[in-house]
Amino acid sequence: MALNNRILNDQHNYGWGFIAIHWLMALSIIGLYALGLYIDSLSYYDPEYRTVPHIHKSIGMLVILALGVRLIWRVGNRTPEELPQPKLLTLATKAVHTLLYLLMVVALISGYMISTADGRAIEVFSWFSVPAFSTGIDNQEDIAGAIHWYSTTALIVLAGLHALAALKHHFVNKDATLKRIFGIKQETP
Repeated sequence: MALNNRILNDQHNYGWGFIAIHWLMALSIIGLYALGLYIDSLSYYDPEYRTVPHIHKSIGMLVILALGVRLIWRVGNRTPEELPQPKLLTLATKAVHTLLYLLMVVALISGYMISTADGRAIEVFSWFSVPAFSTGIDNQEDIAGAIHWYSTTALIVLAGLHALAALKHHFVNKDATLKRIFGIKQETP
């Protein structure tokens, strides 16, 4: 077992740039979801009521930046060849990946819309501010909140299915799908 030593993807392997962005975003999104559930459990008088949402918003803004980098990376960097599988599964894989990206975009934008509904900018760990965007939508916070809840929950469920599919590829199909996203180099066939 050899580890891939490339930053960029090649014909058979993901590079460490893509792998790092993938896992950083996966862990951040799972953490944000858990943090969001915790925020929902807080009352106005809980001491964390003032700090935890700030952390959630700050990480969310950093994930938006990471998603931008990931999309640019994906466009500017080749994707390794698909591993052999039935055509229907190939189409399903592409559909799931597209839906994961779409749900990330919807979840992040709706979170931003909740956070800026009152017209205030988002302070990202006191490093920089993300200005509010006024939409003029009545009940923006409530509408965006509902969209945020459903999109994040769908994202977590779909990401869980995505992880289960990767485990199925590894243990049942015995192919290199899971190894590639962990940076284990696949030799050319």
